[in-house]
Amino acid sequence: MNTRYTAIATASGREGRAVSSDGRLDVTLAPPKDLGGSGEGTNPEQLFAAGYAACFASALQLVGRRKKIDVSEASVTAEVSLVPDGEAFGLAVTLRVELPDELQGETGTALVEATHQVCPYSNATRGNVPVKLVID
Repeated sequence: MNTRYTAIATASGREGRAVSSDGRLDVTLAPPKDLGGSGEGTNPEQLFAAGYAACFASALQLVGRRKKIDVSEASVTAEVSLVPDGEAFGLAVTLRVELPDELQGETGTALVEATHQVCPYSNATRGNVPVKLVID
């Protein structure tokens, strides 16, 4: 496998810190109030949502360039939910892709579905995490 980039981060748990190896990311972690925590920091689901939204938006730009479609006005919001899964927990994701009016309909749907095939986060979660695509 030809690796193009490797990100490295260390965390001490849901309460503490997460730090990237280069020091560019250094965040305080705390469970959200909804889960009985202080809410005084970020949490893994927020970090995953930010990463997935950024990655999907970048993949959308790539697919747009390949198809010669201007997607510069598009944005992606990721909603990452922590859900019970028997004795464990899992994730569920909704990706809300905001497209300009001229890309609504079949063109936008095809564009978003093609992006879902290209995005590394989509490929990593496929078959393991339910992902709902919503075009706004």
